[in-house]
Amino acid sequence: MNATPASSPAPVRAQPQARSSYPVFRQIGTRWSDNDVYGHVNNVIYYSWFDTAVNAHLIESGALDIHAGQTIGLVIETQCNYFASLAFPQTVEAGIRMAHMGSSSVRYEIGLFAQGEPLSAAAGHFVHVYVDSQTRRPVPLPSRLRTVLESLRTGV
Repeated sequence: MNATPASSPAPVRAQPQARSSYPVFRQIGTRWSDNDVYGHVNNVIYYSWFDTAVNAHLIESGALDIHAGQTIGLVIETQCNYFASLAFPQTVEAGIRMAHMGSSSVRYEIGLFAQGEPLSAAAGHFVHVYVDSQTRRPVPLPSRLRTVLESLRTGV
């Protein structure tokens, strides 16, 4: 008698995120060179916006010193889902939240919105592992960084 394997549930399809899901926003202007031959922003630019939004927030909050700091964040994982096109000349509003904080790592989630739109055109994440800037070995998150990260925490 042959056993029929149990079918796995269908994967959950990612959905656009609501603006209210993000506690902090940063505006990013699109550039002419961001568009590709299909008339919309090329997918690789979205990852650049993730980096720009998170790192600018950390720098402005005093949690990251890219020139003289002893701790830096290295990206070890990244992912993005696309829901609607963005194109030059639009202003993009990047929502930032912190989904998980470990002893030396952080998962940031970013929603990219066309200016004023209620749902994200794209949503994704990246994980930083914080390391010593010289040895590149993981280190505990500095207290100032932890404080800033707590302001990015949501119930999502």
